[in-house]
Amino acid sequence: MQHAQDLSFWQVAIAASLILINGAISVVLQLGLEKRLMIAASRTVVQLLLVGLVLDWVFDLHAWYAMFCLALMMSLIAGGAAVRRADRRWSGIWIDTMLCILLSSWFITGIALTAVVRIEPWYKPQYAVPLLGMILGNTLNGISIGLDRLGSELTAQRDRVEMLLSLGATRWEAAREPVATAIRAGMTPIINSMTVVGIVSLPGMMTGQLLEGGDPARAVRYQIVIMFLIGSGTALGTVGVVLAGFRRLFNARHQFVFPDREMRK
Repeated sequence: MQHAQDLSFWQVAIAASLILINGAISVVLQLGLEKRLMIAASRTVVQLLLVGLVLDWVFDLHAWYAMFCLALMMSLIAGGAAVRRADRRWSGIWIDTMLCILLSSWFITGIALTAVVRIEPWYKPQYAVPLLGMILGNTLNGISIGLDRLGSELTAQRDRVEMLLSLGATRWEAAREPVATAIRAGMTPIINSMTVVGIVSLPGMMTGQLLEGGDPARAVRYQIVIMFLIGSGTALGTVGVVLAGFRRLFNARHQFVFPDREMRK
């Protein structure tokens, strides 16, 4: 089968220039997104060029410690991005988010490398980096949405929650509805993606393999594995961070311990 055609810098530049259409729409409709679009486009180019250099180094070095450092850096950046996307924050949110995104994504990636793909050595970067990156990206989205919804739900329902607590409800009974709503919100994007995958959209890994001339049946098997991996990682991360937030915001004496100002933006 024919391999994907190499792209020159001029061809990449033509594709990049299409972002100007988005900027023009923003100007015409007065959306005020021109600056954000420019920053996002610039960051896309710079970040991808840098990661390409880093991956070249990691692939050539082929050492477990290089893979570990890269994975740790990716995870910490993802955790920080998840917290920054949340409008409402509380004490301990940073450490909880970092731990949840590390534990969930590394656990699922570890299973993928040792039990599903079964590569030797297990830290082979050609497999470990893409798998971890895809799981991290989706887990990041689920965690950020879950955090944001937990804060907004508890703020909106604060009077109801405190009334239930004053009437003798446990902290779980009082907060169960906001917690469940936050978890559902965090898991909704990946559930929607799984619902239409292959019919409406062809995911990145499958598209990449097809462009490289890979066997479609093999690409499908890999994509099925990826979808279940990112679904599991998203669920673990979202549930973990929302429950951790619940424990931060309600003490063992069944009190909602943070005043309004700590739950504001």
